[in-house]
Amino acid sequence: MQNLFSLAFLPFLVSGAVAFALTPLVIKLAKKIGIIDDPVTHKHPKVIHTYPVPRGGGIVIFFAVLIASLIFIPMDKHLIGILIGAAIIFVMGILDDKYDLNPYLRIGVGFLAAAAPIIAGIGIAFISNPFGGTIDLSHPRFVFNLFGDQKSIWLLSDLFALFWIVFLMNMLNMGAKGVDGQLPGVAGISAIAIALLSFKFSADITQWPVILLAMITAGAFFGFLPWNFYPQKIMPSYGGATMAGYLLAILSILSTTKVGTLIVVLAVPLIDTGYAIIRRILAGKSPVWGDRGHLHHKLLDLGLSKRQVAILYWAVTAVLGLAALYLNTLHKLYTIVGMAVLLGGLIIWLTYRPKSPLSKEIKP
Repeated sequence: MQNLFSLAFLPFLVSGAVAFALTPLVIKLAKKIGIIDDPVTHKHPKVIHTYPVPRGGGIVIFFAVLIASLIFIPMDKHLIGILIGAAIIFVMGILDDKYDLNPYLRIGVGFLAAAAPIIAGIGIAFISNPFGGTIDLSHPRFVFNLFGDQKSIWLLSDLFALFWIVFLMNMLNMGAKGVDGQLPGVAGISAIAIALLSFKFSADITQWPVILLAMITAGAFFGFLPWNFYPQKIMPSYGGATMAGYLLAILSILSTTKVGTLIVVLAVPLIDTGYAIIRRILAGKSPVWGDRGHLHHKLLDLGLSKRQVAILYWAVTAVLGLAALYLNTLHKLYTIVGMAVLLGGLIIWLTYRPKSPLSKEIKP
C-alpha cells in the first residue's frame, strides 16, 4: 500500500504543477478573449467581488486532469468516456464564461456530459441500504446487438448514475464556489478522501486507476487554489465547479460505489444548496437562479472574512472526510440527517438574527 501511495503521489504533483503553471496563461487568455466577470456590468445579488476577475478556471482543471490522466492512467473505454464528458463540460464552461448561458440550457448539456461515462460502462449496480443489505439496481436489463457486438442497458443503474452525476455537478456549482478559494479547497479535499477510501481496497487492482484519478483531481484543484484564494486572480466559474462535481461523482461511483461517503464529505455545500433550492421554490422563484442567501453569504454578513469562510469550509470538509472513512452506512445516514438539522438551524438563525450595521461589510 505504501508503494501504491508513492506511485499515486507523483500524478498528484504533476497535475498540480500543470494547473499551477497553466493558470497565469489562462488569465492572460481570459483577458484577451473577454471572459471577465466585472461587477460593474454583471450586477447580481450573489456577486461579492469588487473588481474585474477573469473567468476560465474550468480550462485549467480540464487540461491538468487531461494531461496527467494520459500520462499515468491506462487508456480504456472508461477513461475515454470520462474524458469525453469532461471535454463537453470544458466547452460549455468556455461558452458560459463568455455568454452567461441560461442555467436550464447548461443543465441539459450537463446530462449529455454525464451520459458519456455511462455509455462507456460506468454505472451504479447497487447501493447500500442503511438498514441492512443492498439495493440492487442491476435490473431490469435490456440486451441488444450493435454493429455485431452485444450491448446492454441497466435501466435503473444507468438512470441513477446519470442523475447522481448531474445532481452533484449543479449542487457544487450553486453552493461551493461563492467565496475566493472555497471550491478548489473543498474539491481537492474531497478527492483525497475518495483516494484514501480506495486505498482501503487497494488489494483489488481495479481500484488503482480510481486512486490515480482521485489524486490527479486533487492535484488539479490544489494547483489552481493559490490563484483562486483571496484575493482571487481567476474564478473557477461554471466550468470549474461543474468539473469538480462531475469528477467527484464519477470517483464516488468507481470507488466501490461509495455515494454515501461523498454525500457526507460534501454535506455542507449539498445541504446548503438544498435549503436554497427549497427556499426559492417556496418564494415562487426559479430554483436555479442564484441569489445572496447561501451559507457563505450569511457567514460574510456575520462578520467573517472571505479567507475565514473558505478555510471554515475546508476544515469542515476535511473533518467530515476523515469521519466518513470509518462510518458504516447507517452512521452515514445519521451524520447526514444531523448535519441537515444543524445547518438548517444555523441558516435560520443567521437569516433572522438582529443585523448589525457593520455586518454588510465584506472583509478580505
